[in-house]
Amino acid sequence: MNKGLKVLYDRGFVKDCTALDALSDLMDKQSVTFYCGVDPTGRSLHVGHIVPFFAMHHLQEAGHNPIALVGGGTGLIGDPSGKTEMRKILSVEEINSNVEAIKKQLSMVVDFSETPKEGHGKARMMNNADWLVDLNYIQFLRDIGKYFSVNRMLTFEGVKQRLERGLSFIEFNYQLLQSYDFYMLNKLTGCRLQIGGADQWGNIVAGIDLIQRMEGPECFGLTFNLIMRADGKKMGKSEKGAVFLDPELYSPYDFFQYWRNVADADVDKFMKIFTFMSLDEIAEYSDPKRNINEAKEKLAYEVTRIIHGEEEADKALAAAKALFYGGADKASVPAKEVKKEEWPKEGMGVLTMFTLSGITASNGEARRIVTQGGAEINGVKITDPKKTFRVDDADEDGSFLLKSGKKRYAKIVLI
Repeated sequence: MNKGLKVLYDRGFVKDCTALDALSDLMDKQSVTFYCGVDPTGRSLHVGHIVPFFAMHHLQEAGHNPIALVGGGTGLIGDPSGKTEMRKILSVEEINSNVEAIKKQLSMVVDFSETPKEGHGKARMMNNADWLVDLNYIQFLRDIGKYFSVNRMLTFEGVKQRLERGLSFIEFNYQLLQSYDFYMLNKLTGCRLQIGGADQWGNIVAGIDLIQRMEGPECFGLTFNLIMRADGKKMGKSEKGAVFLDPELYSPYDFFQYWRNVADADVDKFMKIFTFMSLDEIAEYSDPKRNINEAKEKLAYEVTRIIHGEEEADKALAAAKALFYGGADKASVPAKEVKKEEWPKEGMGVLTMFTLSGITASNGEARRIVTQGGAEINGVKITDPKKTFRVDDADEDGSFLLKSGKKRYAKIVLI
């Protein structure tokens, strides 16, 4: 098997490939241009979105040429695959703003520099708005639409699931547009491979079929496993919601803690998927004789370093260690600033404080933590849900350090 493909198989990425032997032979003979698309329907990706881009990183290291296709065109519609309802239609301005934000995030995982390292492929970013926005619809139906069978489209799982809940016509068109993307990338760049999540299988196969019908070369598709946590939940969700890559939506400290707190059974799998550590190094941390907390800390540090940079990873690690061992360094704990004059004179209730800090999503959740004995403020356990705190109760530095359970921290700072 081609070395680049073998890395993906060895690290647990791959679910299906359209023609593995033929793709492997092609990749042995030449550098293959390949792509993965992402629709800019939000200002930030979350960790569940970036699995294909970690795979892209490994293929680039093996000498192949990635294209990160940002869907400035398809994002105006939205992909129905894996969705239970139609996405909100965004304005062109919102889409363009999201495109710029996502480009920055992807550059943390894939090297888009003009001069990549020796032996690495050259990556580029493209935007399908360049060929979709001004598309002549009648001409598109004549040239492209004629190759698509509605009966066949209805057999794809993503479409079938949505038909039960309602599927708009513009969403039904999505498969034609993504197929056209593959055709255009093949025509413009010689792209021969599309990669993506398992839910993209139908769209990828349709694109390959379109290229063949348009008398193009043999092309390929490679899909990746849906990453699930040991508890059966989708990757990328936390108690605070989606684990976004944008530090303004999900702080680097919380990001670090998300990975630090994964289940023991997930550590080895997540190291292989979400870090650039070698398999030999991962095997050392996965040794049953080794303390699992060392492996969790290493996982958290490596993923945080990749996404947020070494400085933020160092700060998050230092803060986590200090708090764990009872230290006083609270600098990197997520903080909510509150003006002293806005603090209630009679004191703020503990439930309100926990929700205000972001450590809980609601007062009801805060009440459960307090009554179950899992709440602390400035090192003191709080068991009374009616407890209040005045301005004078703050620490010497004017802050309240809130703790939920053993590992979750947040801070309220009076200014």
